[in-house]
Amino acid sequence: MILVLSATNRVGSKTKIVADEAFDYLSKHYEGEVRFLSLEDLPDSIFSAGMYKPENMHKDLMRIQDELIIPADKWLIVAPEYNGSYPGVFKLFIDAISVRRYKETFAGRKAGLIGVSSGRAGNLIGMSHMVAFLSYLNLTMFPVNLPLSSIETLIEEGKLKENALSVLHSHLNTYLAWHNS
Repeated sequence: MILVLSATNRVGSKTKIVADEAFDYLSKHYEGEVRFLSLEDLPDSIFSAGMYKPENMHKDLMRIQDELIIPADKWLIVAPEYNGSYPGVFKLFIDAISVRRYKETFAGRKAGLIGVSSGRAGNLIGMSHMVAFLSYLNLTMFPVNLPLSSIETLIEEGKLKENALSVLHSHLNTYLAWHNS
């Protein structure tokens, strides 16, 4: 199973537009199951000062971990650039699910990254930060990250423009070939 993860909790983000398109494309071109998780859908109550103990883990977070994270052997993470890196909520989410079923959650997973930014670099620095910490968790990282720069110019009426779709689809085809190898 591939899990497409929109790594921000900002409602109405451009990141989710990209993640939705990646999900739609993968759903049509991957022979297995494709699921979607947007961090904007997480209830605020799952994060607390006591969350670093398994017995305090919120039941909704356990359900997400058991139904989406652990069954997915492949992740595609779409992350915006926030302050020269990736959103803190994504790191907090990873920290929260790391207290329970650690090895089952992370070991042996394959992950790809797509960066989204208003600036010129497409979140290249944030993706390098993510590669470092996800590799530490024992995920195998897809060696080609896709930076989508000046994202406002790539979206029209809430959808990716054709030129951006072409680049995204080409990247996803390469991602699928890597996972199938």
